[in-house]
Amino acid sequence: MATNDLLSLDSVASLPPDDPASLVIGQGSAAHRIARHAERAAEVECTVLLSGETGTGKEVWARLLHRLGPRRARPFVPVNCAALTATLAESQLFGHKRGAFTGAAGESLGVFRAGHQGIVFLDEVGDMPLELQPKLLRVLQEGEVTPVGASHPVHVDVQVVVATNRNLLRDVEQGRFREDLYYRLNMVELRMPPLRERVEDIPKFIAYFSQKYAASYQQPCWQPDQQMLRQFCEYNWPGNIRQLSLVIEQSYVLQCEPTLPGRGRQHSSQVSLPFTNLGRLRSAAVNQALQTTGGHKGRAAELLGVHPNTLTRLLSQSGQE
Repeated sequence: MATNDLLSLDSVASLPPDDPASLVIGQGSAAHRIARHAERAAEVECTVLLSGETGTGKEVWARLLHRLGPRRARPFVPVNCAALTATLAESQLFGHKRGAFTGAAGESLGVFRAGHQGIVFLDEVGDMPLELQPKLLRVLQEGEVTPVGASHPVHVDVQVVVATNRNLLRDVEQGRFREDLYYRLNMVELRMPPLRERVEDIPKFIAYFSQKYAASYQQPCWQPDQQMLRQFCEYNWPGNIRQLSLVIEQSYVLQCEPTLPGRGRQHSSQVSLPFTNLGRLRSAAVNQALQTTGGHKGRAAELLGVHPNTLTRLLSQSGQE
């Protein structure tokens, strides 16, 4: 692929606000600094270690690496190492020949051959069984895998991106992770900052998830006022971006005001976003849409971004139907 066909960081930053690649960079200096390193790592196709707390968007960054690099038209194969079954992990990763073990009725490519010429993303790599780590090291060093039951290795061409929320260096010291593999994986480390270190991006995340779930659940989109926005920005977010997403989605599912869990720095009880009272918000939005369209329900539904049946239900609930 020609260089001018690649997705540059500047073009990522200008993507629509509903694109996760645009969302993940945000406005803060920390995220932009990581993005610059990610752009270089994608260009040279080196091994990348994404580290950071749970919920910081490591897989989104891995997919961004894929989009930024010359392998963007080739496979992106994600694997959760923590979910690999102990008895079949080697086969799942490296493939197997027919008859290699009981139940192997056919040949399996495995993850690395399935990702040939693309990117293999190993999430939670710190949970990979110790006995499989030398085989992963061989993939990185020699570019080959030996399927279970095969007598000869098979060449693979993959860029490997891994992620972990663990301290791998501590695991190395405690004998739970191979030292040579750690240094081979750590060619470029991109540390994902927790949400509490990128407070300036919280309003953007709120807007993104509000728009996303408003569309998914066919409800009006709401926004916090300054007071409630301040409370969201002051909250510690131990679950990071994933937790923020779930808090906002839950409010749409339950049709109630969002609730901050009681584990933040200052807030231990329910916090109401001034997404205000949703019942009043819906009624006001519906009335405004009907007034704007001269009472035409079809155009009002289109203006609200909901299905006409949803508008009929909202009118019925408010006693206007």
